[in-house]
Amino acid sequence: MKLAKLSLAAIVVAGLATSSFAADTLADAFKNGKVSGALQGYYFQRDDGTTDADIFTSGVDLSFETDRYMGFGMKATFQGTNSPFVDRAAKTMFNGDMHGTGAQLSEMYLSYVTGKTTALVGRMYLSTPLVASSGSRVTKQAFEGAAVINTDIADTTLIAGYVQKFQARTDGAGNIGKFEKFNEDGAYTIAAINNSVKDVTLTVAWADVRSVLSVGYAEAAYATDTFGVAGQYYYNDYDNGTDSNLFGIKADATFGPANVFAAYSKVGDKKTDVIPGLGGGADLAYTGSPFNSDSYVADTKAYILGASYAVMPNANIGASYTVNKMDATSVENSYLAVEVDYAFEGALQGLSVYLGYEDQGKDADGSELRFQANYAF
Repeated sequence: MKLAKLSLAAIVVAGLATSSFAADTLADAFKNGKVSGALQGYYFQRDDGTTDADIFTSGVDLSFETDRYMGFGMKATFQGTNSPFVDRAAKTMFNGDMHGTGAQLSEMYLSYVTGKTTALVGRMYLSTPLVASSGSRVTKQAFEGAAVINTDIADTTLIAGYVQKFQARTDGAGNIGKFEKFNEDGAYTIAAINNSVKDVTLTVAWADVRSVLSVGYAEAAYATDTFGVAGQYYYNDYDNGTDSNLFGIKADATFGPANVFAAYSKVGDKKTDVIPGLGGGADLAYTGSPFNSDSYVADTKAYILGASYAVMPNANIGASYTVNKMDATSVENSYLAVEVDYAFEGALQGLSVYLGYEDQGKDADGSELRFQANYAF
């Protein structure tokens, strides 16, 4: 569950993993390729305090990945979405995330593996600290560019990447997102994750959106099976001479099937918000509520308290309470959330469902309900 997520290290390179198989011929590389995908059905209901709207969006995600030949491999992923029965209010409310009908070739990349180094070029899903695709909607975000991952140094993962285009969830006009340029010079990122000290993960990352801003990130996390603490720091340096920063700390404890956690973050008192990176997946602030809170607004203090419970190995429930205090505007918003997820077994293995509800209070007004069903094959 999102509520229980406390470590970046386990997921940071998941989106960059490639097949380690080897074929004898180029023809065998294609014959031995793997087909995978997902069928999705998402229902969102949102009340922003002024308008109440709901939407159902269905989707299909279909991938083909070749076997590896002489170190080379290829992967292609097709995404298709449709929002039947959508009305005018829903088109307006969800034009940036859920109302995007159409199809897109979101992944089409060539990869090469030599020793402990993997290189990828083309369209791809990325999962790095500061450049990351978000899969929280039916359409997953994607990037066009290149990435290199190396693990030659013991207990260390090094990542370098360049992206020139980005595919959003939608185009804002009722269609699935298209690949659009960031700017003329694109964006660069590097990152290092180190686990050489037992139970400790150190992460540093940097991203530069040419002619716009640079983003720096650092995190130190200590985690055992029963206890964890961590601290994080963001720094933004804009080309126009302004800057901003965010500091966060968190702690969690596990008691059998139960987990409790707390976190605090503070954005600098300057007038500039913090940009956490590129893509919706580059959202690492410890204090984000499941859906709608914003930990990155200038001069904001944020707090979150939460707990989750594993009812069984494949079923979880959780709740959290988040407060954002924006000192510059004397606004204080709260977010109370409840989440449930279940992964089916046996004949329905591969099917999972999620239900979440978040209510906004204090100076905010509104609520959001999300139901998500995914069948992965």
